[in-house]
Amino acid sequence: MSFTSGPSRWPDVWLATAARGVSTFGDFLAASTLTLALQSAGAGGLAVSGLLLAATLPLVALAPLTGRLADRVDSRVLLVAAGLAQTGVCLALAHAGHPGLVIVLVGLLATGLAVTQPVLSALVPAMVRAEDLPRASALNQSAGTLGTLAGPALAGLLVGGFGTRPPLLVAAGTYLALVAAGLLIRTRRGGRRSAPAVAVGAAAAPPAWRLRHDPLLLAMVASVAGVFGAVGAINVIEVFFIRETLGSSTTVYGLVTGAWTLGVLAGAWLFAPVARRLHRDGTMVRASLAMLGACCLMVLASAAVPTALPLVPIWLVGGVFNGGTNVFNNVLLARRVPEAARGRAFAVFGAGIQGAAMVGFLAGGLLLEAAEPRPLVAGCGLAGLLAVAAVSLPLRRAARAVPQPPAPGAASGAPASDAGSGVPASGGASDGPGSGAASADAGLATPTTAR
Repeated sequence: MSFTSGPSRWPDVWLATAARGVSTFGDFLAASTLTLALQSAGAGGLAVSGLLLAATLPLVALAPLTGRLADRVDSRVLLVAAGLAQTGVCLALAHAGHPGLVIVLVGLLATGLAVTQPVLSALVPAMVRAEDLPRASALNQSAGTLGTLAGPALAGLLVGGFGTRPPLLVAAGTYLALVAAGLLIRTRRGGRRSAPAVAVGAAAAPPAWRLRHDPLLLAMVASVAGVFGAVGAINVIEVFFIRETLGSSTTVYGLVTGAWTLGVLAGAWLFAPVARRLHRDGTMVRASLAMLGACCLMVLASAAVPTALPLVPIWLVGGVFNGGTNVFNNVLLARRVPEAARGRAFAVFGAGIQGAAMVGFLAGGLLLEAAEPRPLVAGCGLAGLLAVAAVSLPLRRAARAVPQPPAPGAASGAPASDAGSGVPASGGASDGPGSGAASADAGLATPTTAR
């Protein structure tokens, strides 16, 4: 594993954090605007699920390509090019009227996200020392969470007062933050500049990392994806549950969905110190699954509320556990994947979550044609809990197979081994987010699942 060999580059961390926060705000502002526009126009669950599928498919289908781009092409080039492209696409989206054109443009917008997600996720570990990674990860996730929090809230206000075009124009401007970050961040990966970040004595060629060669990471990805596939329909159902079943306005919808993301922000900071103290990767992945179960329990509890107001504390608690899960997953990926392959690893993890979420999106659209939102919300929570129970045994077996790690101090500035995993950094396959987010952060109860 390789982090920076000198002091942590916190100015670069803050630039990456700001870029992620602003661009994530744009992502969720656009997604929430279009979701509310569809629901307000009388569109059904299939239309909303189709929109979410268009915003998710590129993240899954292009993951093998975008992960390799993040590892092999200069990060500055990728951030600048993708940021400019997303700005242009969102400007076109603000003036698009035909539903088919909107779906195509949403897919193109998500293609840019499929590039920038692994680039930013892989850059952060290269900026800091191993012991500073939980704090840097929490900062990065917090920025994404703030963007996720502000986007739906502002969308509810702007759509209610001005229609869909103004929020989409604002969203277009947010992607310029990626351009600025690409030009200003001094830490760079990919291309000729990736060599200094790789451990001394490592081969020049990228390690032959494969997810299937690391049983613990494979179990983690399969478990998280399984839970998200089971509970993911909530992303389609929630707008109908809040707006129609509970009779809330677009503004209340934005504020209620923001409660979950506010909890994610709090959870990132509450659990970052815990992640720093957990040197056993097996313990960390088991704790992550337990927190996913708590998230699903909160979804189940939300089905019983009579009005939208009680959803706020319930989803706030669910978001706290979601934030802890995101931090643990991001730290685990950075610990167990070699530096030169991190872009691919984050892309693969994100694709696994998004692919499972697509199943939930499709199921949510179909189920809304046959049932009312309230029992479907309860069904999502119950399905998620059953999925946690189903994957807990294989995950526990994979966690027990992880060898005892060395002393915590062994990882500080030393590329030879990983204090969190107990496997050699040169092993390629076995060492090395959201919320996202996007790092590989994941959010259970807001539009576009992976952050």
